Amino acid sequence: MADLFDLKKHNQMNNEETYQVAIVIVPYLEQGHLNPLLNLSRILSSYKLPVFFLGTSTSNRQAKFRLSGWDILDFPTIRFHDLVPVPPDSCSSVSAAVMEKIGSFFTSILLLREPIWEFLQEVSSTYRRTVVINDSGMSWVVQDAVSIPNTECYCFHTISVFTALSFACETTKKLLPSPVAEIIAELPPRENTFDSETIEYIKMQRELRNFYSVGLHNSCKEIEGVFIDLLEEQRVNKQWAIGPLNPVKISKKKSSEQTHECFSWLDKQDLNSVIYVSFGSTTTLSKEQINELAFGLEQSEQKFIWVLRGADKKGGDNIENVERGSNFDLPEGFEERIKDKGVGFIEKNWAPQLEILAHGSTGGFMSHCGCNSCIESISMGVPMAAWPIHSDQPRNTVLITKVLKIGIIVRDWENRDELVSAAKIENAVRNLMGSAEGEELRRRVTKLSSAVKKSVMNGASRKEMDSFVAHITR
Repeated sequence: MADLFDLKKHNQMNNEETYQVAIVIVPYLEQGHLNPLLNLSRILSSYKLPVFFLGTSTSNRQAKFRLSGWDILDFPTIRFHDLVPVPPDSCSSVSAAVMEKIGSFFTSILLLREPIWEFLQEVSSTYRRTVVINDSGMSWVVQDAVSIPNTECYCFHTISVFTALSFACETTKKLLPSPVAEIIAELPPRENTFDSETIEYIKMQRELRNFYSVGLHNSCKEIEGVFIDLLEEQRVNKQWAIGPLNPVKISKKKSSEQTHECFSWLDKQDLNSVIYVSFGSTTTLSKEQINELAFGLEQSEQKFIWVLRGADKKGGDNIENVERGSNFDLPEGFEERIKDKGVGFIEKNWAPQLEILAHGSTGGFMSHCGCNSCIESISMGVPMAAWPIHSDQPRNTVLITKVLKIGIIVRDWENRDELVSAAKIENAVRNLMGSAEGEELRRRVTKLSSAVKKSVMNGASRKEMDSFVAHITR
């Protein structure tokens, strides 16, 4: 494997002692999971450690294309390795019964077990120690790593610590102190937020987590300190809060060619005057809901940036999305009206979310409350209008609105099957962007953002990362 040899030679020329440890990153192959682990790769690379980022050719291409807040070329020790799944008919480790339960997308991930095993064997023969950091959703495919003497595994959780704690309590049945116990008791059951295939897949991963002695989280004590401590008690092992992993300070782009066109529009807007609207990479709104959202934004008379696109196609090349916003019908004359009035900007493909949230004109974020979006919004000091769609999002909504109190709810989870009316959307936007309550939320999240940035730059989060790096390079 030439890339391993070349990197090893390069490492020895620089600092042989430092580069005796190789880091292998194994992300789950969806955007919300690729992003934080690529950010972690950036940080580990800054310690001058060789980092191998594993994925399929399409997921690796997607991860690099959608990079936000930093330049991959600035971190030359990150190497991408394209895995090729074994054919289903030649795979002895996944039974037909399992494939039927979990569906084709999850099956395609399980078929990466053998190529990951082969890659780890080669890396472990080249370095003194191999450190595998895998997404919790990839526990099944890295299970063979523990049989390699100089290889150790660390489980990275892409959900909030609050959500992880709530899931852990369902498994361990250990009691929690008040008022945390009461808050978690009111959360919706998994069966209401995940489909049956996903639940089955999660179960497979959970059954293979006994070989981890450590958990890693994209959070910090300033955001979820009490939940980190409680999670350690539930799992009886170390939980490292090493986030936020996304850059907390955004540098100016080097040239106009690298700048998204939305920024020329944002630059003309007043401070905190724009609400950013995006529902992530796993949501496609219905035509009826798109119409209501369009009318709600227009009637609010609030400036907005709206990322109008469909969900990524699972297992596909999502750089050219098959469900672009251009395929969705907006109300007649809507785009022309907002353009003439200069009140809105519609992006129909991928948008640089982190940079948009960091812009001074952005004063609110209407979001599905995915974990990355929550962390990025907190990092940049932007209050949220929460509109959970599925998975861990309803639990994150509780964290944002009831625990941290830095957001409002657009739609209650209990009413998730109802169409959200334009009037309700208008009221939520006006409340977040133009009311005394909205100003208080903005004040709270600005204060939290300041504490988080200090923690990342030279505080508890930085010390946690330093401690983790010292642990894996011992």
